[in-house]
Amino acid sequence: MIHSMTGYGKSVLQLPTKKITIELKSLNSKNLDLNARMPSIYREKELAIRKLLAKKLERGKIDFSIYVETTAEDTSTQINAPVVKQYINQLKKVVDGDDMNLLKMAVRFPDALNTIREEIDETEWQSIQNEINTAVDNLSNYRLTEGKVLEQDFNNRIVIIADLLEQVITMDPDRIDGVRERLTKGIEELKEKYDENRFEQELVYYIEKFDITEEKVRLKNHLNYFTECLNSNDSNGKKLGFISQEIGREINTIGSKSNYAPMQQLVVQMKDELEKIKEQLLNVL
Repeated sequence: MIHSMTGYGKSVLQLPTKKITIELKSLNSKNLDLNARMPSIYREKELAIRKLLAKKLERGKIDFSIYVETTAEDTSTQINAPVVKQYINQLKKVVDGDDMNLLKMAVRFPDALNTIREEIDETEWQSIQNEINTAVDNLSNYRLTEGKVLEQDFNNRIVIIADLLEQVITMDPDRIDGVRERLTKGIEELKEKYDENRFEQELVYYIEKFDITEEKVRLKNHLNYFTECLNSNDSNGKKLGFISQEIGREINTIGSKSNYAPMQQLVVQMKDELEKIKEQLLNVL
């Protein structure tokens, strides 16, 4: 069962004084490219979060975010009253003004506000960690659903390529007969005497150069192997990508050897289906 690298997962945790929203977005990438955004209070947990995401999501361009919304009258910033009063007294010696205007000026000066550094509550963090796991599971389910769509598309296109290959196999004898006929006709048009035995030897050699028996067998095997890997328990987009390269190699060789317009038309159709498979494989985990 394959998984797409595209996905979205979200989880929301409501605490007594705050609402915490966890979001995960994933796009395709050759490797794991993780971007994490979170409030500074949780930065000490970033390494653990990265290890968790790397283990469960494997690869892809991942955007991870923690948003905190305060829902109660609670703030970590407090007015440094003694410093503000001292600023106001000093300002009175410099300018005339009422206390309200002087206060507005004083709170803008350095050290007028104190920010108390919050410490992570381990019980709270355990709840957040559970929600992170929930968001990861939601993302994984999204990837699985997208993967089912891709899997159906791959199966359909592999069947089309296999059907086109059967048409190639069916017309191959006619192609060989056509090659033999063209060469014989060409020799006869020369109106020169020739050694028939030597001609047959050269004809066999020429036809062997255009023989595609091995390519037909290998292509069929590659198509079967692709389907087998597609239906396995693992989602291995890189492996499927390697197999698709081998499929393309055999199709190209058949096209270069065919020397027969009807067969080359079938090869063009096979290439078209394979290119669509390769494009979608970029999204497979």
